[in-house]
Amino acid sequence: MTSRKIEILVGLFVAAAIAAFFMLAMSVSNMSSYGAGDSYEIKARFDNIGGLKVRSPVAAGGVTIGRVTEIQYNSDTYEAVVSMTIEEQYNKFPVDTAASILTSGLLGEQFVGFEPGAEEDFLKNGDVIDLTQSALVLEQIIGQFLYSQSDDEKTE
Repeated sequence: MTSRKIEILVGLFVAAAIAAFFMLAMSVSNMSSYGAGDSYEIKARFDNIGGLKVRSPVAAGGVTIGRVTEIQYNSDTYEAVVSMTIEEQYNKFPVDTAASILTSGLLGEQFVGFEPGAEEDFLKNGDVIDLTQSALVLEQIIGQFLYSQSDDEKTE
């Protein structure tokens, strides 16, 4: 009978450990805040989104205000269209707000950063941000640097 009790206790311990790991994973991946509360959707068009992914953060002033919900390619304009949901409590962004794709740290994940404008009208559900700055692609920067170096050598 004692071996049965031990088996039950081990089973309960394993179940508690699995639940704890699940809660930790939800906390780390921010799934617990995903879809919580009211939000509105806005879109932005970028020439290059780099490594931006669905569920990447949308931040303003270092504070996460929303998430990327969808990334599509518009073959008519040759641009990536990024759809984002912004939490309703952050509904005071002017219509001339600029969106940039930034990187957290040197090799960190990419996110959309908002820089508020000065207009008196605010973004609302379904609006499109016109002022955007695409992701900086390291290979392009290195290529431009090497190209400028070769031009400098030719002129000397």
